[in-house]
Amino acid sequence: SADKTAREIELEREIGELRRANEILKDALGFFAVDRKR
Repeated sequence: SADKTAREIELEREIGELRRANEILKDALGFFAVDRKR
């Protein structure tokens, strides 16, 4: 939408990046949790 400010666009981009980082960290946590059980 054309009504978004540059700040809103920047924040939405940052939210997307943080969500992706969160998914990576969750996957890593699962990986290391499985690895420690061996």
